[in-house]
Amino acid sequence: MVTMASGTLSRIVAFRLSPGEDILGGLGQVCDKYGIRSGVIISGIGSLDGAKFHDVEALPGTRAGYGYGDVIVHTEPIELISASGSICEGESGEVLFHVHCSFSDQKGNAYGGHLIEGNKVLLTADFVIGEFEGISMDRRFDEELGVFLIKPREV
Repeated sequence: MVTMASGTLSRIVAFRLSPGEDILGGLGQVCDKYGIRSGVIISGIGSLDGAKFHDVEALPGTRAGYGYGDVIVHTEPIELISASGSICEGESGEVLFHVHCSFSDQKGNAYGGHLIEGNKVLLTADFVIGEFEGISMDRRFDEELGVFLIKPREV
């Protein structure tokens, strides 16, 4: 089943995060300042003081049989070569982020996965986000799969 909604981009916000700022924390600050509750992360690039993320793996005993495994940690400086994702609203009205990133180490090896808290900017991180109009990006628990999923709906 395809879950979908149609709307428009009502506003674009571009911003830069400074050294030491947490990526998800910075996204939250920008969304709070501009009242963004549903939208999209159009672009994200920069450098990080290491990286923390999850990748999907088989998880026997869970409803879906898959999920995010142990945290993958890179402690060396690393390039954020791409970030994209969704700006969602949780069940209690809180703003939530579902962000996937690609990284590149000093030797050009690439990594990627689901971004989690604790990713600090090394030199700079530049982002562009878009706010939706006419769409609510609800993030709700799916009983069948046993995970939180995005449920876009028209408003």
